[in-house]
Amino acid sequence: MGNSMDISTLANLINAIAVTAGVIFAAVQIRQYRQRRQRDAMLELVRSFQSPAFTAAYRRVLSLPDGADAAKIREVLGPDGEDAVYLVSLTWESLGVLVYRRQVTLDLVDDFFSGPLVISWRKLKVYSEEWRRTRKECWSAKKPCRRFLPTLRTAIGVNPRARLGLPGR
Repeated sequence: MGNSMDISTLANLINAIAVTAGVIFAAVQIRQYRQRRQRDAMLELVRSFQSPAFTAAYRRVLSLPDGADAAKIREVLGPDGEDAVYLVSLTWESLGVLVYRRQVTLDLVDDFFSGPLVISWRKLKVYSEEWRRTRKECWSAKKPCRRFLPTLRTAIGVNPRARLGLPGR
């Protein structure tokens, strides 16, 4: 009878170890999946920003003076200049939605896009505010208009690393 207790206790111990190892393995796999998903999302974003359409539009936006309004954009970029501005702005707004939904982190946005975001906002702030003031519509019918570009610009300008107590680069 003493041997059967020892075998039973050993079997329970082995079972507990196996279950614990399975839970740890599952937790590690979930963590790796989330990290891979986040990395893949960021790589896809980087690729989308390297598209010829976005690159051309962003280069046009860079040629604008700081604080350009709609008239200045048409003067500098021509009649189709607002299309370039719209593409760049909509791209940044989409990135803001991804940050808001926690699909990508603000740190990753800071690492990859902080310069272009800050420069875009400096160039397009007046136009963006003017556009939102004159149009009461939103590109999303589901929710009230959000202002992700200025929100991202402000968040990036604050420097997420400093907010988290991390050293600057």
